[in-house]
Amino acid sequence: MGQHAKLAVLGAGNIGAAIARGLARTGTHRAADLLLTRSNPESLRELGAEGFGVAESNTAAVRGADTLLIAVQPQQLDELLDEIRPALDPGRHSIISVVSGASIAAIRARTHPTLRVVRAMPNVAIAVGRSMTCLAADDRRDPSLERAREIFATVGTTLVIDEDQIVPATALCACGIAFFLRAVRAASQGGIEIGFHPEEALAMASQVALGAATLMLELGRHPEREIDTVTTPRGCTISGLNELEHRGFSSAMIKGILISAKKAGQLYSQERSSPES
Repeated sequence: MGQHAKLAVLGAGNIGAAIARGLARTGTHRAADLLLTRSNPESLRELGAEGFGVAESNTAAVRGADTLLIAVQPQQLDELLDEIRPALDPGRHSIISVVSGASIAAIRARTHPTLRVVRAMPNVAIAVGRSMTCLAADDRRDPSLERAREIFATVGTTLVIDEDQIVPATALCACGIAFFLRAVRAASQGGIEIGFHPEEALAMASQVALGAATLMLELGRHPEREIDTVTTPRGCTISGLNELEHRGFSSAMIKGILISAKKAGQLYSQERSSPES
């Protein structure tokens, strides 16, 4: 089964497993044609029961696949690349890396100077097919980039950007979803204070957030234009908005994204210089 797999997911944790399930769910790949690995093979038992291929080692997965999707933590990347380097064939293999902070140049320096490498930055909404995934390669004509786009299009929306934008994309997309989730939680807590039961408040806040995002995506208009449609002179909406801004709502969101971007740019280099961390 694994001998003929075309795609291997090295590090099938939350993101890696979500990608594999997304590909199988949409029918672009048979579950049996996806090879999965993890440092603790026992943790792949559930995925194996779902019909996915489970490789006995990372090297075995590399030998059975053409495209290698690497989804390990930054501190695990160097060890993984050292392990699979002898099995890599630059004429056959390409790597798609979702490892935060690890550049294309760094991956090639650890493997092979002509290896085709694509960086991808999805977010946890990949689990429900709603990820915003940014992709980058050093040559936009590289067929590996299109291969990556096809993979991540099964689990959400994709956007090709320059590699130097991948770290900012990490902050806005991967970290950013947590910021929006925190906003939903805050809105639900406000709903509880004004009289709704917790489950009702959370359901309402979640649907309102979904509606706001759908307005932006489907109508393609600026948020302020939509805000103007629900604000009236001396009304309750403008009073609430002004209080939010008085408390620093927009400023806090902007600063959070800036801080996350700074940290994201340091993750891989920090792990290489401080393995004990």
